[in-house]
Amino acid sequence: MKALTVGGAMVDSIAIINSGGIERMSMRNADASFLLLEEGRKIEAEEISTYPGGGAVNAAVSMARLGLDVSAIVKLGTDQRADSILGKLEKEGVSTRWVTRDPRLPTGASVVISSHERNAAIFTFRGANTLLAIEDIKREALSVDIVCISSLSNQSADCFPDLVKAAKAAGCKVAANPGIRQLTARGRAFLDTVGSIDILVVNRAEANALVPVLTGMAGEGGPSLPFDPDQPVPDLIRRGFSSGGFEISLVRFLQALMKEGAGMVVVTDGRQGAFVGTAGTVLHCPAAATEVLGTAGAGDAFASTFVALTSLGWPLDAALKAATLNSASVVRHADTQTGLLKLAELEEAVAREKGLQVRDWPMRAA
Repeated sequence: MKALTVGGAMVDSIAIINSGGIERMSMRNADASFLLLEEGRKIEAEEISTYPGGGAVNAAVSMARLGLDVSAIVKLGTDQRADSILGKLEKEGVSTRWVTRDPRLPTGASVVISSHERNAAIFTFRGANTLLAIEDIKREALSVDIVCISSLSNQSADCFPDLVKAAKAAGCKVAANPGIRQLTARGRAFLDTVGSIDILVVNRAEANALVPVLTGMAGEGGPSLPFDPDQPVPDLIRRGFSSGGFEISLVRFLQALMKEGAGMVVVTDGRQGAFVGTAGTVLHCPAAATEVLGTAGAGDAFASTFVALTSLGWPLDAALKAATLNSASVVRHADTQTGLLKLAELEEAVAREKGLQVRDWPMRAA
């Protein structure tokens, strides 16, 4: 099976800092916390290392390790960072035939500060990632089974509708994992295109960004999934999504996007697990308990694994569990790719894991 990933390419510099070196402040009435650095102080790091990353690169490496024939479309500069990304893709067996290098801007880069619970703070320079244009998407590149579109930066997001249209015209399955900037700045263009997306993957923050426009289309509130109030219940079942003074239930959120034509909608929510919505079913898999060294790349691992395995014919519940386990493997490492499992390793992990119970509800019963 052939796959094409499109989106960002970065070089990540990761600094792991002991929790005693950085103060953390958590908000009492909001789901937010902040890392505080003392001005003018030199802070000792446990380790500082550099790795290739970025949404399209992470997804390409993930799918290649799962046995797919993968190529990538990314925009790089003409610098040493670009050389390291190309070298990594070639080492993983990912075709770089469609990668372009542009002298106008350097290759994207980020600095990741990993401390406390390792939910990293990230300084991002998007660089050449902002220069991707529809002209960079050659027709021959779309001779694949799956097109997996990760977050597109700034003006590169302008080509998203044309890219989806071209992929569908070529007969490809289209999966999209858009970023929050893309959804907030170009939300209307995204929703106009969502009907051509076979698998949409968003995290909770990204889903919240869609709430104001979805409530305008489908109304606020909505039905809930049945649950036992005396048992632990994922927060999204209890409270749903909210943004800008608008609220919408998980079920109505999923139904609204599928009514617009999305084939399947996946929502990830960190330690609360992940949901999959189809026309007939809602599934939930809890997060796997694991030691966390860094959370960057977990979403890319989840999305690419779920898309790859469902495309290979895995049942939804098995693919959901496998995506959860591959994501958990990634967060055991500071970088975004070391933990990505090969297909045989992932099959063994799924067979061995007995603690993750995937629950499902009929959508109609909601």
